[in-house]
Amino acid sequence: MITSDLGKDGNFEKPLQGLLVLDFSQFLSGSLATLRLADMGARVIKIERPGAGDLGRSLYLSDTDVHGENTLFHAINRNKQSYAADLKSVSDLEKLRHLITHADVMVQNFRPGVMERLGLGYESVSKLNNRLVYGVVSGYGNAEDWRDRPGQDLLAQARSGIMWLSGNEGDPPTPMALAIADMLAGHNLCQGILACLVRRGVSGRGGLVETSLIEALLDFQFEVLTTYLNDGGRLPRRSSFRNAHAYLAAPYGVYDTANGYLALAMTHLPTLGKLLALPELENISDSAEGFRRRDEIKRVIAQRLKEDTNEHWLEILNAADIWCAEVMDWPKLRASKAFEQLAMLQTLTDGRGSEILTTRLPIRVDGRLLTSARLAPRVGEHTETIQKEFGL
Repeated sequence: MITSDLGKDGNFEKPLQGLLVLDFSQFLSGSLATLRLADMGARVIKIERPGAGDLGRSLYLSDTDVHGENTLFHAINRNKQSYAADLKSVSDLEKLRHLITHADVMVQNFRPGVMERLGLGYESVSKLNNRLVYGVVSGYGNAEDWRDRPGQDLLAQARSGIMWLSGNEGDPPTPMALAIADMLAGHNLCQGILACLVRRGVSGRGGLVETSLIEALLDFQFEVLTTYLNDGGRLPRRSSFRNAHAYLAAPYGVYDTANGYLALAMTHLPTLGKLLALPELENISDSAEGFRRRDEIKRVIAQRLKEDTNEHWLEILNAADIWCAEVMDWPKLRASKAFEQLAMLQTLTDGRGSEILTTRLPIRVDGRLLTSARLAPRVGEHTETIQKEFGL
């Protein structure tokens, strides 16, 4: 175990302080897993190609950057160190093998077979360090038919069935407008690594943790897939009007008001009818009607809600403890008192005048927020220091 001050926040010692993580991953999924470990106090050394570094440095979400690198890269690689190594160099590989003997965790998301050919697969490195927890995230796991297909988020969504849950009935397949496969796989990998570290604390033995984009997406759909698998194979039917969940009845959805939008979740229809002065809903006696007449009922509700403001309806519905919420955009969310109370934002800096505002780890430990301070490192910024420290 390597001692380091990277996991300390003043007098507060973060839970993973003292753990050394070697991050061989590129772009999003693997880097998210190691980000979470870093956020919780682990020392994360990012292994990058000399010069260009991680591909994620140059893949842009927008034209906003910090020193020519995108803000996402800095957010997802905050508080890490960078060690530049050419994986095709015999001498560099030998230095990395020596570094691996000191590590607690190693993470990679190369295409299947790449690390094995380099002699850095789990079977090889576990012989160097049998306490090592080795994490791998791939596109398609053990699905041999898709093994060599690009493990990219949109393509994984396309193969997972998830695109048939969003949008309205009659719409084309609709992807989730976030890199949801990458993010879920990263979180799953982190969870598996932490579980394996707990086992190591009991047995002293490391292990191999594997997940994939496709498995993460299938697990994400466990609720609706379980329904499908036990309901005679009936496919989900998206609502043709304001679909919000393919398996839930009216009034579940988002509705226009006179000055905005309102979300309504699961609600007893006769009660809602009384509150909205809609006799046609008050007379519903069979809860199954919410499914059979889903679109018709939602249109009736929509027409009524347009007649007044968010504030008017929220006053009525909140007083009756109806599950509802105003639909906020980001400016309105940031202006809310609740957002301020969450303290979800933190500022990262490089100590030389550059900084970005980003979100923090959404976990508290012993009542404390786990925040970070540093932007992502420059490629190879810590190579010399790490070589001296470990005698590479």
